[in-house]
Amino acid sequence: MSNLLIRNCDVLNVTIDSRAFILRDHDILIGGNRIEGVQPTGMADPSHFAQVIDGTGLLAMPGFINTHAHVPMVIFRGLAEDVSIEKWFNDYMWPLESNLQPEDVYWGMLLGLAEMIKAGVTSVADHYFFMDEAAKAVEKAGTRALLGWAIFGNNGLEMVERTGQFVKDWQGAASGRIRTIMAPHSPYLCDDDYLRANVKMARSLGVGIHIHASEEMGQTRASLDKRGQTPIQVLQQVGILDLPTIIAHGCGVLPDDMPLLAKSQAGFCHAPKTYLKLAMGYAPVVDFRKHGIPVGLASDGAVSNNTLDLWESMRLMALGQKQTQQSPEVMTIPEALHIATRDSARVYGHPDELGNLDPGSLADVILVNLKGLHHQPLHSVTASLVYNALSSDVQTVICDGQIIMRDRQLLTLDEGEIVAQVRANMERLAQRVPNKRIQVYNP
Repeated sequence: MSNLLIRNCDVLNVTIDSRAFILRDHDILIGGNRIEGVQPTGMADPSHFAQVIDGTGLLAMPGFINTHAHVPMVIFRGLAEDVSIEKWFNDYMWPLESNLQPEDVYWGMLLGLAEMIKAGVTSVADHYFFMDEAAKAVEKAGTRALLGWAIFGNNGLEMVERTGQFVKDWQGAASGRIRTIMAPHSPYLCDDDYLRANVKMARSLGVGIHIHASEEMGQTRASLDKRGQTPIQVLQQVGILDLPTIIAHGCGVLPDDMPLLAKSQAGFCHAPKTYLKLAMGYAPVVDFRKHGIPVGLASDGAVSNNTLDLWESMRLMALGQKQTQQSPEVMTIPEALHIATRDSARVYGHPDELGNLDPGSLADVILVNLKGLHHQPLHSVTASLVYNALSSDVQTVICDGQIIMRDRQLLTLDEGEIVAQVRANMERLAQRVPNKRIQVYNP
């Protein structure tokens, strides 16, 4: 007996070569944590399945993959508004984060995971602190995560060892749903020797690197002035680009950086709402793709984005590239959906097993209700997904073959308990003492 049958749904199929089409009236067969088949409705006997979901009127698509976030930052949501990137870091975020205690990360991670599940996000590459607590939250939520413990150069080499131990302790945990990665913060807060120490640790553990680099053009200019190299050239020189690498955010990438990136194992995380809000410029997604450099959707943290909603990220990405390229013909609907699915899986490090609903892939599936008035009349399902869909359209979420939300009801997490725990600490977390900060932003 197989585990789960999703019966009589429509299925989004995004091909490797960036075509997108809809399979009408199909069943999805799930055994264990993998998709066993996608076939026309009527071929499978429902009595052979432990659970059956009626997908009539719903669209199945791969669960979203958030390729760069600081999920527990949701506990500071709304506390750094209408300020420059320098003030955002120095006067708000880093003073606020001096209040962090390990249990804050646990409850903040649970709150963010609950928000993401309800928006159809089944995987996240997270870059934050006290990541043992974040891992415990992921284990409880039933989602998938690639976790990196963010460290700065002035934390010393002992933190490279500490985070290396975290990588060992949690790699493959939660039945394989949790993977780990080294996470030095950035070239502007880690000198070359510190970055090399992270590369050495990553090599010894067989993992990659998750890092911020060339986030905006000011950082690139500063790096050229101080080091005589762009941040991307620094990553290449210290050996990071020889490893599987996730780079956030790339708004300061120069044309001369593209050949280095094209030869590397690096992919970029695109969080357009953050860039718009902090006036950081826009990452050259169209140019990345021309060079074969993968790009994944990202939310960044909720203090610069305010939500963890990848539907919003996808829409802003498509619109932003049309605007910056001054052409409505770039970043087509199939390309946007390819980035949201297969390319995000490539950046995340699971190019063959996630981001698609092919037989043999991991069973991370979301069912989307397109019957709302904002979708009518539904001439084009794919256009509606990119330009109309809301996070509240997500009806049911399956991760690793397990139903974690059904009919908008979370099955693994208690929303009331999480909100109550986070609210109980609001006053302490909101205290901001400018001369008490975990770092200083000076790119």
